[in-house]
Amino acid sequence: MDLINRTLYFLANTPYDTPEMIAVLVVVGFFVGLINTVAGMASIISYALFMAMGMPINVANGTTRLGVLLQYSAASIFFKRKGFLKMNLAIKISIPIALGSFLGAELVTYLPQNIVEITMGVMLPFIGALLMLDNKKFRGDHSIDEIEKVNIWKWLIFLLIGIYGGFTHVGVGLLIIFGAFMFLGLDLVSANGIKQFAVAVYTPVTLVVFALNDEIIWPVAIIFAIGNVIGGVVGSAVSVKWGGKFIKWFVLIVSIIMAFWLIGKQFS
Repeated sequence: MDLINRTLYFLANTPYDTPEMIAVLVVVGFFVGLINTVAGMASIISYALFMAMGMPINVANGTTRLGVLLQYSAASIFFKRKGFLKMNLAIKISIPIALGSFLGAELVTYLPQNIVEITMGVMLPFIGALLMLDNKKFRGDHSIDEIEKVNIWKWLIFLLIGIYGGFTHVGVGLLIIFGAFMFLGLDLVSANGIKQFAVAVYTPVTLVVFALNDEIIWPVAIIFAIGNVIGGVVGSAVSVKWGGKFIKWFVLIVSIIMAFWLIGKQFS
């Protein structure tokens, strides 16, 4: 307990431009980038760190977005080069996600913090569990071309995912993976590639919204983004090398841990 108190005191009272805090931001940013690229939800660590530094939830939400943009952009390039990113399909689903993200980013300015936390805490374990399902059972005898066709229902699903991603980045990667895995018929590695691209496309939209509302601490965002990008590149290699089975179990375990933490916060 004493160690936790000292850590919180350090984070709350150390300027962000000191060598010690820069090191913390880069190291934590690395692990967030690594986990986010492999599966998702690690941005809750970013929120916790920034809030411990004294940022309100909306400022923490906005400050994390620059690192997200750079990290996912770098990861998209990696997945594309490795042949695990279907560009035509990625562009099609990124459009509704980007539109939804604008609505979600605007909405978050009106939502109480506990509503966002409870929503994430309830959703994340279900998302992790859904990824354990065998998508072949849902694909039936349709051809690959038919499955990957983005009809109006799939468009609306990704619009809703974008709305969620707009008001919080935590867990949106899982929703995109699930949507690409279950409704587009992709394997998990290719679905992860779609996730990288879609997040890279919609994040500038949310970044502008948060910037216009003065909810980004730019020096912190830039330092943190350095670690995010390095972690994103490493995470891309891990995801491609270890494949879908690793991603499934990683997502499930992390989602359950994060859900307990978020729900538990409401009673502390």
